[in-house]
Formats: sequence, C-alpha cells, structure tokens
Amino acid sequence: MLLADASRYALQAITAHRLRSLLTLLGIAVGIAAVILLTSIGEGVHRFVLAEFSQFGTNVIGISPGKTKTGGSHPSGIPTTVRPLTLEDTAALKRLPYVTGATPTVWGNSEVQANGRLRRTTVYGVDADFLPVFSSSVRIGRFLPTENAANARALIVLGSKLRDELFGTANPLGARLRIGGMHFRVIGVMAPKGQFLGIDLDDTAFIPAARSLELYNRDGLMEIHVTYQEGIPAARVADAVKTVLKTRHGREDFTVVTQEDMLKTLSNILDILTMAVGALGGISLVVGGVGIVTIMTISVAERTNEIGLLVALGAPRRAILNLFLGESVVLAAIGGALGLALGVGIAQLLHLALSDMPVHTPWSFALGALVMAAIIGLLAGVLPARRAARLDAIEALRAE
Repeated sequence: MLLADASRYALQAITAHRLRSLLTLLGIAVGIAAVILLTSIGEGVHRFVLAEFSQFGTNVIGISPGKTKTGGSHPSGIPTTVRPLTLEDTAALKRLPYVTGATPTVWGNSEVQANGRLRRTTVYGVDADFLPVFSSSVRIGRFLPTENAANARALIVLGSKLRDELFGTANPLGARLRIGGMHFRVIGVMAPKGQFLGIDLDDTAFIPAARSLELYNRDGLMEIHVTYQEGIPAARVADAVKTVLKTRHGREDFTVVTQEDMLKTLSNILDILTMAVGALGGISLVVGGVGIVTIMTISVAERTNEIGLLVALGAPRRAILNLFLGESVVLAAIGGALGLALGVGIAQLLHLALSDMPVHTPWSFALGALVMAAIIGLLAGVLPARRAARLDAIEALRAE
C-alpha cells in the first residue's frame, strides 16, 4: 500500500469517529501543553535567577570567614577559633595582581532618623571599591571616599528609595542623619538598582566599613568581595586570594567562592528543576498514551470485518500492522501539534497577564514533547496493531 493511501486510510478512520478521536487528541494535547507550560515557567525562572546574579558581573569572588567543610563560621555566638576577616585583609587583597577592586562588607538592620522621619532599613558597611565591584553608580553627590579605614569619617550614601522616604524631593546632601547613637553626614544618593531576588536594593544605606563594625559591635567582616580583570581565569585569582589569606591567618579558615562556580552550580540546580517540572507534565502524556491504547483496541474490535476483508484481498500482515500504527501516530501527532499551540499560547498569555512572572518557552523542550507524543502514539498502538495483524481472515470475516 502506498504511503498516500495509508495516510488517507488513517485519516478516514479517525474522522469516522470524531468525538472519540477528539477526546483522544485532547488527552495528548493536555499532556503536551502541560509539559510546555511547566518547562516555560521553569526555564523563565532559570533565566531570571541567572540574570539577577549576573547583574553584578561574573568576575566577582566572595570570601567569607570559616571553612565550609568544617562547618563555617558560627553566627549564633558559639565560641570558635576561626580568625575573622579584617579590613587589613581587604587592603592586602587590593594589592594582588589582576585584582581591580576589593570591598569589605558588614551589614545590619537599623533605624535611620533624619529630617524628622524614622525608617528601618539595611545598612551596609563598605568602602570606595563598592561601586566597581558591584557595578553600581551614584546619581547625586559622590560615594564614600578612599581614606584610611582606621580614620574613616562618619559619611553616608543613601539608596534612592531611602532618600525619598526620608527627604522626599528635597536635596539631602549635607544633611545630618542618625543611626543608633552615631551621627552621619549625607554625601550622595545611589542610582536606582531595583530588586534582587525580592530584596529592594534601593532601600539601603552605605557607610564606611570601620564605622559599621563599631555600630554593630563586630570584630570582623561578614564578607570580602573581589573583582579581577576580564579574561583572567577565576581559578588563578582564587588561588592568589587563598595564598595571601593563608599567609596572614596561618591556615585556611575562610571560604572562597567564585561567581563563575556559583553560577555554574546554580545553573545545574535550575536545569534539574526545569527537567523535574517537565517530567511532572510528562505524566499527562502517559495518561494520553493509555487513552490511545484504549481507543485503538476498541477500533480493532469494531473493524474486525474490515481487517478480514483487507487480508482476504491480499494485504500482507505487515501492511495491516503499519496501518494501525500509522493511525495511532497520526492521532498523537495531531494532538501534539494542538498541545504545542495550546501550551505556547497559555505561556504567553500568562506572561502578559503577570508581567513579573518570568516565562520563556524552550523550543528544544517543545520539539522534544512533539517527538515524545509521536513515540507514545507509536508505542501505544503496537499491541492493538499486532492484534489486528494476527487476525485470521476467515474468522475476521465471520465476526459481527
């Protein structure tokens, strides 16, 4: 039998029972749509998270006190022999080859009072290298100056949202501001940065790290962030950082994490998440496959006389097998195409309705889902098709 004739035969068999075929198509379509919708959301979240971390650049290295494999630092206050990171450590790292900046980091949550208003916000203790390290900029005034850490002046730079909350549209430069029992002078306002994984980067304030250590009564830094020249391997810079700090501390009682390694690990985790949600949608495809088995089994039972006539006219068993396999594959393929359109459409409508929700349809998954639908149709049709091909011509013609 020619391919064109076989295709026409399969389509006629499908259209002969429109309602039954439609229900089978919907079973496959819902499965494909579920796979595409879930993977679109998963891939969208994947890209969103990576973009959030990448906005600060990919040539960043973070150093925190405590060795990860030995349990790290003890923020709960339990006594530890881990030597804290210091401002002197930061100064030593600034002098390394290929390093373009290093900034200490100490943060806490405090009430900030100015202009007769009070607001609780996050206060970061950093230094002048904060801007190049975190790819930030100042909109009004200037950032913290480069000066001796031990004699850092009580200066403060406000995030754009904090400025609006405390001063409105008034110029805050030169104004006095109180945090706890310490007074600061405003010298600048940061350019808006937006959100980072739900954290408002504009509702912040920046003061010298030495003042932050005093404000929060800490004896060491929470982190040091280092940036290095583009094109230099991260591992080379990380090794140099470890060498300097081990020399200063006497042992490796700190943890070094490169942005490159963190993004790679994060990407692997998010890839697994995307595949997992896609697999959940794939359960619907299996259900659709069961529907095809049921429908094709009923079809073979109803068309026994027709099969007997084909065999009596000389149709080989392989042709009978291929006819019913083709019918199940056509059912699955049409359902897959319908599901593809449905899944992509719903994903785009979801993105339009909820613009904050990251949605991105990975076409590799979409094409994979279509191929999977065809394979499921092929596998689901094997048993009914084999049963049809094995029918005895005389017995099939006698069947009512």
